[in-house]
Amino acid sequence: MTATGQANRQICFVTNDTPDADAAASRLRARYGDYPFDEAQIIVALGGDGLMLQTLHRAMKSDVPVYGMNFGSVGFMMNAFSEDRLCERLEAAQSTRIYPLSMTVVSQAEGTRTALALNEVSLFRSTYQAAKLQIIVDGEVRLEELVCDGVLLSTPAGSTAYNLSAHGPILPIEAQLLALTPISPFRPRRWRGAILSNRAAVRFITREPGKRPVSAVADNVEFHNVQEVTVKEDRTHGVTLLFDPGTSLEERVLTEQFRF
Repeated sequence: MTATGQANRQICFVTNDTPDADAAASRLRARYGDYPFDEAQIIVALGGDGLMLQTLHRAMKSDVPVYGMNFGSVGFMMNAFSEDRLCERLEAAQSTRIYPLSMTVVSQAEGTRTALALNEVSLFRSTYQAAKLQIIVDGEVRLEELVCDGVLLSTPAGSTAYNLSAHGPILPIEAQLLALTPISPFRPRRWRGAILSNRAAVRFITREPGKRPVSAVADNVEFHNVQEVTVKEDRTHGVTLLFDPGTSLEERVLTEQFRF
């Protein structure tokens, strides 16, 4: 899908605050102008995937498309950097729409809290003792007890990130699926996770929360001492990423599946 009409729009440049990215942003602002984040029609992010994730969360509120240029180490969600022909690149860019997971946590200390995750929702043991978690999918208990370091539920966009490092499956970006992946499972030791419909509601209940405290993380938002966590896709929110032709997120995810 081509994002038409991006050229000559009001652009906001954001950076990861490194000297190289800040210097490049200064030159770009002089050439193409710069608008406040809340007034921009398109965001250009200069940094790595961490900055992109932060920027996407900010942009989700106003539904402004985001085009990244790599000044980080990996840059999986970024385009190659160039100061030239930026308006033409934005005009020709291909768009990918992604949707977040909505996480609702219940804890004794903080009550009920919510957060959104574009990559994944993760639960982690908070002490030296393994976590014990019951997993319920759409109201039915699917795993009575998972003893582990943690577990995560990933979107297709996040399936090549922490999910892949935890030996979870890579999901095509357009797939209406979620990846449920254990982190260092001890029992059942051979359980490698599940692939679920994006319509599924997944509930995690912590066993012995006083003795085995668990934290829950939605991207970069963390809650401690959780008793239960419910996760489901939220289609009322979404964000658009822009990529140069031939380097779309769909293509990058497909390429990643053939790496060894």
